Amino acid sequence: MRRQGLDTVFGNPGSNELPFLTGLPASFRYVLGLHEGAVVGMADGYAQATGRPVLVNLHAASGSGNAMGALTNAVYSRSPLVVVAGQQVRPAIGAEAMLSNVDATALAKPLVGWAAEPSCAGDVPRSLTQAIFEARLRRCPTYLSVPYDDWAAEADPGAEAVLARTVRRSACPGPAEVEALAADLRAARRPALVLGGDLDSDGHFDAATALAERLAAPVWAAPSLFRLPFPNRHPLFRGVLPAGIAPVADALAGHDLVLVLGAPVFRYHEYLPGDHLRPGVRLVQVTDDASAAARAPVGEALVTDPGAVIHALLDLLPERPQKHWEHTVPAAPAGGTGALLHPEQVFAALRETQPPDTSYVVESTSTNGSWWRQMDLRRPGSYYFPAAGGLGFGIPAAVGVALARPDRPVVGVIGDGSANYGITGLWTAAQWRLPITYVLLRNGTYGALEWFAGLLGTPDVPGTAIPGLDFTATARGYGVHATHAEDLAQLRALLAEPADGPRLIQVDTAVTTPA
Repeated sequence: MRRQGLDTVFGNPGSNELPFLTGLPASFRYVLGLHEGAVVGMADGYAQATGRPVLVNLHAASGSGNAMGALTNAVYSRSPLVVVAGQQVRPAIGAEAMLSNVDATALAKPLVGWAAEPSCAGDVPRSLTQAIFEARLRRCPTYLSVPYDDWAAEADPGAEAVLARTVRRSACPGPAEVEALAADLRAARRPALVLGGDLDSDGHFDAATALAERLAAPVWAAPSLFRLPFPNRHPLFRGVLPAGIAPVADALAGHDLVLVLGAPVFRYHEYLPGDHLRPGVRLVQVTDDASAAARAPVGEALVTDPGAVIHALLDLLPERPQKHWEHTVPAAPAGGTGALLHPEQVFAALRETQPPDTSYVVESTSTNGSWWRQMDLRRPGSYYFPAAGGLGFGIPAAVGVALARPDRPVVGVIGDGSANYGITGLWTAAQWRLPITYVLLRNGTYGALEWFAGLLGTPDVPGTAIPGLDFTATARGYGVHATHAEDLAQLRALLAEPADGPRLIQVDTAVTTPA
């Protein structure tokens, strides 16, 4: 683990895990979460912010099962989590003793890219090494179930040879492929770019911006966005593509060539059928995710490193006269009603009070439209969102991002519906004294559900109202300083104060839709 850089462990242990944890060297950092969903959320944020595999320590079937919902986000953000779960002693598994994970690999297999249980105790070092390499190479979570009596066994002869192994992937595009793509872009009358979250995850934010400016091409972010790959106030930015088939076709109509970099084609959400593309629109996808290329319903695909393609195109495409790209200014925020602030007022206050290098972990789905209308994000690593829409990501993921990037301010923007799923992450933030500012938007509803009810023609469904929640009291119980902002002036004053530990600011907001 140390040689592979896995010296931070996120976990919630049970009895099966104690033999693994005993004698853990002081140079390792064990970050405890109070629920397995929060543990995986923290690890997901940490892995995204560092770009490296991270180890997650979970209990057998019960603990792993609790983590499955959060694991879906890590799958779709392609976060390299190495989940090591404790298993009963080998002689007790077949008899299904308490805390046995009878079919351990099957439990995790629908989600993770690789799952295993060592065939014998001596195979544990090799199996753990494979779990790390699989996570790194496939960019996906992996799962290793280890019977707890294995940790006391002698390793097989020669097992230490795995410590010296390195496994790397080289997937550079061929010169002919890049030249053909460059020729297509030169010949295109109205090219457009669609950029995915993978570009920010892999450190290509600035290069993607340079490519768009070289082409002077409009840029959309791919739908169902979990990371921001392009400055959202750049004059070439057209916003996040809607997550429906027909609206995407409408948005891209009129372009003769659409180049999709680092994204699936496409991750739709609302079922709004129609033609995937309008006549005359050619789409070319460049991704290193072979599965995403294989399942796309339209377009051509090149499976290779998108970053290498971007840099190669910058070498081949002609430079333009130097131009200063003046970023756009957000419109005045919409006003609230009575004592309720409009979410745009909250986001404008964040934009005007927080440092420009702030990392925002956002889990307030009903305010997406307000968010993009008001924010001005120009730095890599500025935006994190649950990649599969699984609630419970925001509060713990902010912990992971803060641990991974202590050099940057971290703000969690959390809806009251989302907060309940990952609330225990506040305790971990308090224990580590992380300077995270949580802005809790309280509107008393599952706002996104109410919006969907309108889309689906089901306006009378129960279970969308959640009145009576006071997150300031809950946060204080977990050891987090908490304040209820009564009005915009108080909110701005609170945000202007530096955070010397975790804090939660609750603000009552009007119900809005994601659009």
